[in-house]
Amino acid sequence: MSDNTPILCWLRRDLRLAENPMLHAAAQSGRSVIPVFIHDDLVGALGAAPKWRLGLAITAFAAALEGIGSRLVLRRGDALEVLRALVAETGAGAVWWGRQYDPSAVARDRAIKAALRADGVAARSFAGHLLHEPWTVETGQGAFYKVYTPFWRAVKDRDLPEPEPAPARLPAPPRWPGSDRMEDWRMGAAMGRGAAVVARHARVGEAAARDRLDAFASARIGEYKARRDMLAEDATSNLSENLTHGEIGPRTLWRTAMAAREAGAAGAEAFAQELVWRDFAWHLTWHTPHISQRNWRPEWDGFAWRDDNADAARWRQGRTGVAVVDAGMREMYVTGRMHNRARMIVASFLTKHLLTHWRIGLDWFADCLIDWDPASNALGWQWAAGSGPDAAPYFRIFNPETQARKFDPDAAYRRRWVAELSDTPPATALSFFDAIPRSWGLVPDAACPEPAIGLKAGRERALAAYHASRA
Repeated sequence: MSDNTPILCWLRRDLRLAENPMLHAAAQSGRSVIPVFIHDDLVGALGAAPKWRLGLAITAFAAALEGIGSRLVLRRGDALEVLRALVAETGAGAVWWGRQYDPSAVARDRAIKAALRADGVAARSFAGHLLHEPWTVETGQGAFYKVYTPFWRAVKDRDLPEPEPAPARLPAPPRWPGSDRMEDWRMGAAMGRGAAVVARHARVGEAAARDRLDAFASARIGEYKARRDMLAEDATSNLSENLTHGEIGPRTLWRTAMAAREAGAAGAEAFAQELVWRDFAWHLTWHTPHISQRNWRPEWDGFAWRDDNADAARWRQGRTGVAVVDAGMREMYVTGRMHNRARMIVASFLTKHLLTHWRIGLDWFADCLIDWDPASNALGWQWAAGSGPDAAPYFRIFNPETQARKFDPDAAYRRRWVAELSDTPPATALSFFDAIPRSWGLVPDAACPEPAIGLKAGRERALAAYHASRA
C-alpha cells in the first residue's frame, strides 16, 4: 500500500482534538485522514444515560472536526464489517484507533487487528485513555498491584509525555464516504423525558471540559482535599463526565495538578491521587476482568446476597426513607451524576443495610450515570460491598445519619434534592419528578416514607449475615 493512502481514524472514548496521540500522528503523517465513529454492538449495549451522553459527545466532536477542515463519518453495524467497507470505499491503507481496556473491547479489537492485517491493511492502536497502561505498572516481583497505595507510590513520580497539541488541520480525502445521520441513531431514546432535565446539567465537549478544568484549578483545587466530601459544596472538578467520554485527556489533568502542587495548592496531590485511582481501576479490570461480574474475592461467593427485591426498588426510586440516601439517588436522576461521597453512602446502604447484591447497584448506575466508567463503577461497588480489592472491611458499615451529620451538617444537600423535606421545595428537588418515569407514580407532596429498615437493625442484620457466611 502506498503511504499516500488515507488513514481511517476510528474514534471511541477519545472525542477530543488535544492530547490525542492518534490524531496527532495522523496529522503529522501527511496523509488524508478520515475520522469515523461506529455504532456497534458495544455502543448499542450501553445503558440509557451513558448512551445519550455519548451521543452528545459525538455531536460536539463532529463540530470540532469541522472547525479544522475535517468531518466525522458515522456508520452503524459490526465494527469489522464497517471498517472493511470503508477501506474498500476510500482506498484507506491504514486503520488506527485508541486503545480500550474492558474485556469486550479488548476481544473485539484484537480480532479486528488480526483480520485487517490479514487483509493487508495497517492496523495500529494508540494509548491515550489512561495515564499509565495497565501492563506497564508492576510490583518488584513482576505481578500486578492489588492494593491502591503501593500502586500510587509506583507511579506518582513517573514522567509523562506532554499532552499533544490539537492539530490545526486534518487533511481531507479527495472524496468523503457517506455517513449516517446522528438523529437516526436515536441515542437518547431510552432516556425518555429525563433527557431534557439532565441536559440542563451536562457540560458537553472539549471546550466545556477545558472551562471546567480552568475554573477548578483557579478557585477550588487548593481546598480539594479538605472540602471534596462536603455534599452540598461545589468542591470537586466535575470533570468525570468529560473524562469518561475522552473530551479531555488524563495527562492534561495531571499536568494541571502538578502545576498546582508546585504552586503550593494543598489539595493538588489529592486530586492527582484520584486520577491514579481511575488508572488503578482499569489496572484491575485488565488483570482481573471478572471484577465487573463476580466477587473479586472468591470467599464472598457463598455470601447470602439478596437478588432484586422490594427494598432495592425503593432504593432505586429514592424512597428508602433515609434522607441522605434518597438525596444521592435523586441527584443522579436530575444531573446524571452523583457526589462521590453520596455514591459510597448509597452503595453501602444497598449492599449492607439492605443486603442486596452489589451487581444490582452496579447495573443501575450503568443505566443512570452520564459519567459511567465500567472500571471505576465495578471497583467502587465492590469496595463498598467489601467483596473487592482494597475494600472497606465488611464491619465498616456506613451509618447514613452519621455521614450526613459530618458531610451535610446543615442538611443543605438533603433539602436540595428531597422535596418532601421542605414546605417550599427548591427547583432542584422538584426536577426529580420531571425526570423519573411516570410509571413510578411519585409526587412531590407525598409524605416521607418510613425507613426500609432501622439503621441499627440493618447493621446488626448485615453483621449477622457476614458472620454466618464465615462460619
